[in-house]
Amino acid sequence: MSDISDSEKEVAAQEERLVFKTFSESDAWDLGQRLVGRALAHEAPVVINIRTPNRTLFHAALPGSAPDNDMWARRKSNVVFHFHHASYAIELAHKRKGRTIGPEIGLDIKDFADHGGSFPVRIKDTGVFAAITVSGLASADDHGLIVAVLEAYLA
Repeated sequence: MSDISDSEKEVAAQEERLVFKTFSESDAWDLGQRLVGRALAHEAPVVINIRTPNRTLFHAALPGSAPDNDMWARRKSNVVFHFHHASYAIELAHKRKGRTIGPEIGLDIKDFADHGGSFPVRIKDTGVFAAITVSGLASADDHGLIVAVLEAYLA
Protein backbone atom coordinates (compact mmCIF):
# COMPACT_ATOMS: atom_id res chain seq x y z
CA MET A 1 0.00 0.00 0.00
CA SER A 2 1.35 3.42 -0.92
CA ASP A 3 1.97 6.19 1.57
CA ILE A 4 -0.57 8.86 2.38
CA SER A 5 -0.38 11.67 -0.18
CA ASP A 6 0.30 15.31 0.55
CA SER A 7 -3.30 16.04 -0.50
CA GLU A 8 -4.60 13.57 2.09
CA LYS A 9 -2.43 15.18 4.77
CA GLU A 10 -3.70 18.63 3.75
CA VAL A 11 -7.35 17.57 3.99
CA ALA A 12 -6.72 15.94 7.38
CA ALA A 13 -5.14 19.19 8.61
CA GLN A 14 -8.15 21.14 7.32
CA GLU A 15 -10.52 18.82 9.17
CA GLU A 16 -8.52 19.24 12.36
CA ARG A 17 -8.34 23.02 12.03
CA LEU A 18 -11.88 23.81 10.82
CA VAL A 19 -13.87 22.88 13.91
CA PHE A 20 -16.81 24.81 15.33
CA LYS A 21 -17.38 25.69 18.99
CA THR A 22 -21.13 25.67 18.32
CA PHE A 23 -23.30 25.43 15.21
CA SER A 24 -26.80 26.81 14.81
CA GLU A 25 -29.40 27.37 12.12
CA SER A 26 -28.11 30.96 11.93
CA ASP A 27 -24.59 29.66 11.26
CA ALA A 28 -25.94 27.44 8.48
CA TRP A 29 -27.75 30.42 6.92
CA ASP A 30 -24.68 32.67 7.19
CA LEU A 31 -22.32 30.03 5.78
CA GLY A 32 -24.78 29.21 3.00
CA GLN A 33 -25.00 32.88 2.02
CA ARG A 34 -21.20 33.19 2.01
CA LEU A 35 -20.89 30.09 -0.15
CA VAL A 36 -23.49 31.47 -2.56
CA GLY A 37 -21.65 34.78 -2.75
CA ARG A 38 -18.31 33.15 -3.48
CA ALA A 39 -19.83 30.76 -6.03
CA LEU A 40 -21.65 33.59 -7.84
CA ALA A 41 -18.45 35.67 -7.89
CA HIS A 42 -16.76 32.77 -9.71
CA GLU A 43 -19.82 31.99 -11.86
CA ALA A 44 -19.81 28.47 -10.45
CA PRO A 45 -22.86 26.42 -11.53
CA VAL A 46 -23.28 24.63 -8.22
CA VAL A 47 -25.76 23.36 -5.69
CA ILE A 48 -24.97 24.28 -2.08
CA ASN A 49 -26.45 22.20 0.71
CA ILE A 50 -25.98 22.22 4.48
CA ARG A 51 -27.79 19.46 6.37
CA THR A 52 -27.83 17.25 9.39
CA PRO A 53 -28.48 13.53 8.85
CA ASN A 54 -32.21 14.20 8.93
CA ARG A 55 -32.80 17.89 8.21
CA THR A 56 -31.86 20.43 5.52
CA LEU A 57 -30.61 23.68 7.06
CA PHE A 58 -29.70 25.50 3.82
CA HIS A 59 -30.06 24.77 0.13
CA ALA A 60 -29.40 26.79 -3.02
CA ALA A 61 -29.27 25.79 -6.68
CA LEU A 62 -27.30 28.42 -8.61
CA PRO A 63 -27.63 29.26 -12.31
CA GLY A 64 -26.24 26.48 -14.49
CA SER A 65 -26.63 23.75 -11.88
CA ALA A 66 -28.77 20.71 -12.67
CA PRO A 67 -31.02 18.33 -10.72
CA ASP A 68 -28.17 15.82 -10.92
CA ASN A 69 -26.14 18.12 -8.64
CA ASP A 70 -28.78 17.72 -5.92
CA MET A 71 -28.39 13.94 -6.09
CA TRP A 72 -24.58 14.22 -5.99
CA ALA A 73 -24.82 16.54 -2.97
CA ARG A 74 -26.97 14.01 -1.09
CA ARG A 75 -24.62 11.13 -1.95
CA LYS A 76 -21.47 13.08 -0.97
CA SER A 77 -22.96 14.25 2.34
CA ASN A 78 -23.94 10.65 3.12
CA VAL A 79 -20.22 9.81 2.87
CA VAL A 80 -19.47 12.48 5.49
CA PHE A 81 -22.09 11.05 7.83
CA HIS A 82 -20.86 7.48 7.30
CA PHE A 83 -17.10 8.06 7.62
CA HIS A 84 -17.06 11.32 9.66
CA HIS A 85 -14.52 12.74 7.22
CA ALA A 86 -14.65 15.05 4.22
CA SER A 87 -15.79 13.25 1.09
CA TYR A 88 -12.58 14.43 -0.62
CA ALA A 89 -10.52 12.69 2.09
CA ILE A 90 -12.44 9.48 1.39
CA GLU A 91 -11.99 9.90 -2.38
CA LEU A 92 -8.22 10.34 -1.97
CA ALA A 93 -7.92 7.39 0.44
CA HIS A 94 -9.96 5.14 -1.84
CA LYS A 95 -7.85 6.08 -4.87
CA ARG A 96 -4.68 5.30 -2.93
CA LYS A 97 -6.10 1.94 -1.82
CA GLY A 98 -7.48 1.09 -5.27
CA ARG A 99 -11.09 0.88 -4.20
CA THR A 100 -14.29 2.86 -4.44
CA ILE A 101 -17.79 3.02 -3.01
CA GLY A 102 -19.67 -0.16 -3.79
CA PRO A 103 -20.96 -3.47 -2.50
CA GLU A 104 -17.45 -4.67 -1.61
CA ILE A 105 -17.43 -2.15 1.27
CA GLY A 106 -21.17 -2.42 1.94
CA LEU A 107 -22.29 0.90 0.45
CA ASP A 108 -24.65 1.43 -2.47
CA ILE A 109 -23.51 3.88 -5.16
CA LYS A 110 -27.09 5.17 -5.37
CA ASP A 111 -26.70 6.57 -1.86
CA PHE A 112 -22.96 7.29 -1.49
CA ALA A 113 -20.35 9.04 -3.66
CA ASP A 114 -16.69 9.25 -2.71
CA HIS A 115 -16.07 12.50 -4.57
CA GLY A 116 -14.87 15.76 -3.07
CA GLY A 117 -17.32 18.46 -2.11
CA SER A 118 -18.79 17.62 1.28
CA PHE A 119 -17.12 18.73 4.49
CA PRO A 120 -18.07 17.81 8.06
CA VAL A 121 -19.39 20.39 10.49
CA ARG A 122 -17.47 19.11 13.48
CA ILE A 123 -18.31 20.63 16.86
CA LYS A 124 -15.49 20.65 19.41
CA ASP A 125 -15.86 17.89 21.99
CA THR A 126 -19.06 16.68 20.29
CA GLY A 127 -18.31 15.32 16.81
CA VAL A 128 -19.86 15.58 13.38
CA PHE A 129 -23.17 17.41 13.47
CA ALA A 130 -23.80 18.35 9.84
CA ALA A 131 -22.32 18.35 6.35
CA ILE A 132 -21.63 21.32 4.08
CA THR A 133 -21.79 20.25 0.46
CA VAL A 134 -21.06 21.84 -2.91
CA SER A 135 -21.75 19.98 -6.15
CA GLY A 136 -21.14 21.05 -9.73
CA LEU A 137 -17.38 21.51 -10.09
CA ALA A 138 -14.47 19.07 -10.08
CA SER A 139 -13.97 17.27 -6.75
CA ALA A 140 -11.01 19.37 -5.61
CA ASP A 141 -12.79 22.60 -6.61
CA ASP A 142 -16.03 21.72 -4.78
CA HIS A 143 -13.91 20.93 -1.71
CA GLY A 144 -11.79 24.07 -2.11
CA LEU A 145 -14.84 26.34 -2.27
CA ILE A 146 -16.08 25.03 1.07
CA VAL A 147 -12.67 25.21 2.74
CA ALA A 148 -12.03 28.79 1.58
CA VAL A 149 -15.34 29.95 3.06
CA LEU A 150 -14.86 27.97 6.29
CA GLU A 151 -11.35 29.35 6.81
CA ALA A 152 -12.66 32.92 6.57
CA TYR A 153 -15.74 32.15 8.69
CA LEU A 154 -13.84 30.44 11.51
CA ALA A 155 -10.88 32.89 11.52
